[in-house]
Amino acid sequence: MSFSFGGRFPARRMRRMRRDDFSRRLMREVRLASDDFIYPVFVQEGTRQETPVPSLPGISRKSIDLLFHDAESCQSLGIPAIALFPVVAADKKTEDAAEAWREDGLVPRTVRALKERFPALGVITDIALDPYTSHGQDGLIDKSGYVLNDETVEALVKQALCHAAAGVDMVAPSDMMDGRVGALRAALDKAGLIHTRILAYSAKYASAFYGPFRDAVGSAGSLGSDNKYTYQMDPANSDEALWETWLDIREGADMVMVKPGLPYLDIVRRVKDSFGMPTAVYQVSGEYAMLKAAAREGWLDERASVLEALTGMKRAGADAILTYYALTAARWLREP
Repeated sequence: MSFSFGGRFPARRMRRMRRDDFSRRLMREVRLASDDFIYPVFVQEGTRQETPVPSLPGISRKSIDLLFHDAESCQSLGIPAIALFPVVAADKKTEDAAEAWREDGLVPRTVRALKERFPALGVITDIALDPYTSHGQDGLIDKSGYVLNDETVEALVKQALCHAAAGVDMVAPSDMMDGRVGALRAALDKAGLIHTRILAYSAKYASAFYGPFRDAVGSAGSLGSDNKYTYQMDPANSDEALWETWLDIREGADMVMVKPGLPYLDIVRRVKDSFGMPTAVYQVSGEYAMLKAAAREGWLDERASVLEALTGMKRAGADAILTYYALTAARWLREP
């Protein structure tokens, strides 16, 4: 086989810039940093209480006082924010999820405690009813078990106002009800809470990768064999994600999210290219658990594979990554 390039082949040698570390660094297009991470944490009642989550190795449910250690680590490592997920006692779960907006409930108390002690650390709260419902769905249901949209939105507004009054920086509706971002924005503004940001779970898929998370918050048992197909997105759909995201932006979202992460990086790229909005992605519990399991078996180099996965999310267009690896990855990034 012969080529004509003025007597030289190849004229452009792509490997030249890959030859040495210095030139690889000079041409690197994406840089992962602790600034990119949001650390999801599970908070439970009590004092000095820590309960490991078996399906999430290295992750525990913690009482507020022990959560301070994680918050302090986030600050020292340069991680901008944490996302709170509550573990609600079974006797406080009801069909109407009223515990979700109780002023002295677990989440408002946690928010107040964190903001008092770590005022510069961003605190994000989940706006959804599944930790509080006896049936495990993200919303209120009718007699047939169907999740009601507008009635659920009314409940979510009460939950968001409760969290915002406690001082949360950002509310993150993860419920996938129609119109909830607009309703939250209107209610927050009417209450004078104009600085409370909304991180919308805009493209949240009905994924098989959520299992360990549901174990952690205790909603798996409540949900049983039911599913969330009538409100979370079909994994086969891509254009629908753009509609969902556009609607959330139009209704007042300050940041949008795609969830899960690695199986949906094409969606992250489409969302970022289409709207140019601050965009987050969630490396969900199942993704974390798979990496942990493979590393434990010696099948993967944990550090290399985790940083590669996170870099892939950043490269796809994510400005922020929710990951249970946040603390560990931030420490790795400080190593030479």
